[in-house]
Amino acid sequence: MTLAAAGFLTIDSTALEYRLIGPQPSDAPCIVLLHEGLGSVGLWGDFPDKLQQQTGASVFAYSRAGYGASTPVTLPRPLDYMQREAREVLPKLLDQIGFRRGLLVGHSDGASIAAIYAGSRADHRLDGIVLIAPHVIVEDVSVSSIATIKTVYETTELRAKLGRWHKDVDNAFHGWNGAWLDPAFRTWDITDFLAYIRVPVAVIQGLDDQYGTVRQVEIIREECYCPVEVTMLPKTGHSPHREAPDATLRVIAEFAAATLPAPISRT
Repeated sequence: MTLAAAGFLTIDSTALEYRLIGPQPSDAPCIVLLHEGLGSVGLWGDFPDKLQQQTGASVFAYSRAGYGASTPVTLPRPLDYMQREAREVLPKLLDQIGFRRGLLVGHSDGASIAAIYAGSRADHRLDGIVLIAPHVIVEDVSVSSIATIKTVYETTELRAKLGRWHKDVDNAFHGWNGAWLDPAFRTWDITDFLAYIRVPVAVIQGLDDQYGTVRQVEIIREECYCPVEVTMLPKTGHSPHREAPDATLRVIAEFAAATLPAPISRT
């Protein structure tokens, strides 16, 4: 199929909002962006455009179900929602867009989804993954910050601000927040997937991340057998692509240059 610059894909009767910058994924190496727990296509801002300019690759971003203009989800979300996204939705999406070679670049929940995908499928098309502020276990600081943002959402203008980016803002917020604050979620752990990743990994972590500590990075280093490059960014919180965009773009562009193949031949 030929993708328009923006639109919707249908996966299992769910409409997923997307945006494509640059060539068709079938015609060039493609970088697929996986957003955070409150993210969407729109919340990436101009980062996808700059990433395409820096790398020359196709850049594809989509809003997962429950986010942006995509179909809402039934709440509460199952506590293995990231595993389900990585193992049930993402493979179908990559096939549908004509993904032939490229990278997964994920932020927060999206980074966890990228790691699960790479560790659960021997996908020869995948050349590497970039994990921005990843979560592989649940830490006390994560739960504390997520509890705090629940109060902020209920008592400030945060709901209205997020409503600019999500068709059903309560579905987006409570789907994410409710799962992370469920006591049973404290045992969520995806470290078992890390040992099965067979592509290079780049990790970008802010030293002032309010949702996770360097322990997340240490676990990735300890459990992965593949090459792991780590960039720690000072004076940067949970969103390096927004708080330190130049440094984040540079890391991803250098990683892409080292791992992506030459433009795909159509012959």
